[in-house]
Amino acid sequence: MTEIPASALRAASEVRTVYSRLRRRLREVANLGDLTPSQTSVLSRLSKDGPATASVLATLERIRPQSMATTLAAIAERGLIERTPDPTDGRRQQISLSDSGRAVIEGSRREREEWLAGELARDFTEAERQTIIEAMGLLDRLAGK
Repeated sequence: MTEIPASALRAASEVRTVYSRLRRRLREVANLGDLTPSQTSVLSRLSKDGPATASVLATLERIRPQSMATTLAAIAERGLIERTPDPTDGRRQQISLSDSGRAVIEGSRREREEWLAGELARDFTEAERQTIIEAMGLLDRLAGK
């Protein structure tokens, strides 16, 4: 096995640490009330990918179908999702965001974006913001592998 350069090990540690801190901070800013991380993840996935069955969601979220059923029941009780018959298999249901669920996710996304843009505008110079933009390209390349 090829020895990993010290700079690569340090970069890996820094990326992981900063990513974790930024993700935690963005979750704090998200203002999703008392939604659990798994409920938020399902709502975000439905917002991004569109309707899906419970079994597909369980697979994508890497949780057991029983756990997905519990998660879906909790967010359905709050009126954040809708269930409709699957057009290809009447025994299954398609789950999608309700208007309320969409509003929650879009509002949260907007709050995070505004917070992040405000922090970048206030605490970073134009040159630093350009450096961050360039670094994002590199991180995107890393994530795409």
